[in-house]
Amino acid sequence: MAPKKGDEVERKPLIGRIGTNLRIGIVGVPNVGKSTFFNVLTKSAAPAENFPFCTIDPNESRVPVPDERFDFLCEYHKPLSKVPAFLNVVDIAGLVKGASEGQGLGNAFLSHISACDAIFHLCRAFEDSDVTHVEGEVDPVRDLDIITEELRLKDEEKLKQNLEKLEKMYVRGGDKKLKPEYDSMMKIKQLIIDEKKPLRFADWNAHDVEVLNKHLFLTSKPVIYLVNLSEKDFIRKKNKWLAKIKEWVDNNDPGATIIPFSGAFEAKLLEMDDAERKAYEEEHKCKSNLDKIIVQGYKALQLEYFFTAGHDEVKAWTIQKGTKAPQAAGRIHTDFEKGFIMAEVMHYKDFKEEGSEASCKSAGKYRQQGRNYAVEDGDIIFFKFNAGAGLKDAKKK
Repeated sequence: MAPKKGDEVERKPLIGRIGTNLRIGIVGVPNVGKSTFFNVLTKSAAPAENFPFCTIDPNESRVPVPDERFDFLCEYHKPLSKVPAFLNVVDIAGLVKGASEGQGLGNAFLSHISACDAIFHLCRAFEDSDVTHVEGEVDPVRDLDIITEELRLKDEEKLKQNLEKLEKMYVRGGDKKLKPEYDSMMKIKQLIIDEKKPLRFADWNAHDVEVLNKHLFLTSKPVIYLVNLSEKDFIRKKNKWLAKIKEWVDNNDPGATIIPFSGAFEAKLLEMDDAERKAYEEEHKCKSNLDKIIVQGYKALQLEYFFTAGHDEVKAWTIQKGTKAPQAAGRIHTDFEKGFIMAEVMHYKDFKEEGSEASCKSAGKYRQQGRNYAVEDGDIIFFKFNAGAGLKDAKKK
């Protein structure tokens, strides 16, 4: 039987904070190249010195998200203003074994991770006698275990504190309204304490996600694994640790993204002009991996964007996945959401294939969408809204 009009497939809420100003934090043990990576990623100058805890207060920056679609629209419209999407990146100081109990500067650093919404877990697979390792020798698999366990232990501590309060009110106090939350917390306890696994693995229902989002546990945050290689290993695409790291991720975080890169290689490219850089990459048949890292980091935050495009401005508007058209319009201006009438939508692929807005209309690829339309990544949208006095159109801010 066909679904009734208005029926929709249930969409689970996303795990994590609601909003578009989300951040991804760079996490790892000391001296694995976090600040060097942050520097080349943001083209900034965060300190990068050879001693643990060089980074104490987290450095934060934002980097434009590379996108051929945005570049094409800018080339097509030649706008007066160009505004890409941005990824907010935080450089967090190194975590050591025992951080969950306050070792090193542990508690402060763990709170910095808590303020982020996804994690770049950076591990070191390069040898360098000039850069000491806090654990004595290079072993990225051991480092992965250390960081993962410290985050889990912090979650375990937080869970026990909250569960104790909940048990007081529900189990001993008899407050029946708390049963759904208590049931979810017991499922969380099963994973984090009994099975000693990160929380992002389980198949949570909508109410479980509400509870997870209330507490924002560290191991519920999505993780991308970055492997920092020497320039030589990155160019030759070989390193003795890569297979072992993949095996660890397959066993401990199945399906997670692993991206090898070289801080030394990227730093060298950063000092070159465009022509030198191109020649160097061609000579070594090896290209920067920073664009891939930025794009994957943005996706890990469950973010996407739609475009408004015209002669005045081409702009990428960040939204969370699953955002409906009126809320997407509200990203431009609250009046657009309040008085939303419709969204006129072209998919980027259609626009590029047809060559113009008029051609898209002729081909039937320019569609009018209502309130229930979930905006897709890369949509080019023209909003119509009622401002009270009459109909107005909105292509830009």
